[in-house]
Amino acid sequence: MSFQDVLTRGDDELSRYPRTHPLWNLASHATCLFMILNSKILLNALYTPRLHNIEKLDGALARAREEDRSLLTVMNHMSVVDDPTFYAALPFRFHFDIDTIRWGFGADNVCFSSKTHAWFFNLGKILGIKRFGAGPFQESVDAAIRILSPDDTLDLEYTPGVKDVEKPNLLQQVNNTPTASLELAKVIKPSTTSQNVLMSKSPFIRTKTSWFHVFPEGFVLQLQEPHENSMRYFKWGVSRLILEPTRAPIVVPIFSHGFEKIAPEHSEEKGLKRWLPANFGAEIHIHIGDVIPDATIEQYREKWRNLVKKYIDPKNPTDLSEELKTGKQATQLRSSLAAMLREAVLDIRTKSGLFNPEDPRFKDPKFWNEYTSTEGLSSPDVQFVGKNWAIKRLQSHLPEFKPDDDDKEK
Repeated sequence: MSFQDVLTRGDDELSRYPRTHPLWNLASHATCLFMILNSKILLNALYTPRLHNIEKLDGALARAREEDRSLLTVMNHMSVVDDPTFYAALPFRFHFDIDTIRWGFGADNVCFSSKTHAWFFNLGKILGIKRFGAGPFQESVDAAIRILSPDDTLDLEYTPGVKDVEKPNLLQQVNNTPTASLELAKVIKPSTTSQNVLMSKSPFIRTKTSWFHVFPEGFVLQLQEPHENSMRYFKWGVSRLILEPTRAPIVVPIFSHGFEKIAPEHSEEKGLKRWLPANFGAEIHIHIGDVIPDATIEQYREKWRNLVKKYIDPKNPTDLSEELKTGKQATQLRSSLAAMLREAVLDIRTKSGLFNPEDPRFKDPKFWNEYTSTEGLSSPDVQFVGKNWAIKRLQSHLPEFKPDDDDKEK
């Protein structure tokens, strides 16, 4: 279900930087290649990367482009070097053009702590995500929804005979069956900013649909034995990236291990040693999973459309109503979808046969909320390697820290 105001806020967030300037993509590609090539050299010189089932990622990306859909990949978060090292581990064919290089999120209070950092990471196709208090309805998530919405699927502003409260539903229904757009085009008057009757002006330059890569846990997780290479619950913001784009993205789960050996979270390591790579020669494994079936994704999107039809605000039909943000049914749907994505990543971990079965408590958001709020006292058998960065006071040295904020993101 796609709302005009969500897409507009996404446009506005992306337009904070001159992404439509002809030189932007050149500078962006140069920045990405600089990081990718340096990471690739270090990764291959100091470690042994292993890619498993890369053909599944090739096929998913090719299919996304063929079907005019975006690609969304979801992966566990093992270390601070997961990105760009994950992307650097991929073959060179993924680095040739700027449209194929992934978009992603980065912690706002770390990656965007200065103007220089902000420009660098924006050129690197990273959007700032606020971890504490902002929740899943912040502008960067809206921007990600806009990125995942193909440019030629947006313009229903001048659709005669269609009530405003019906447009969000109509937009996704049309985009689920692209051939229907040919009939719709007969009654749509193009706007002055459109490139054709079903295309809005893009806030950035692209010639292909985009790829967005996310770590839905939100924080690095390194646990001591017997819980090593387990995961937190997936935050519900990732569900918005599937439910709200104008056309459903192709979704691929990925499980990695070995990145934690490059950057172990040992709290006792201080100074320069904290930032130097470790465990030279270690193997880094990236397992690409099967594409989540379209029928599964459509089941969730259909439930979302039904909720929108039921709870859309007739006085403000272009934006999410409060019920669609925080209502019980909406939050349950996002939670269920996030849990399904996590299960898909967990399935790859399980089938690898390399680790102990994951503790069933770890899939429950309530477990992690209590564990973090008690700083581990609620489950002393679960021990971190280093620190649990979800504890807010541990990040008091970072910009924009406000001790009275609550972590509202689900």
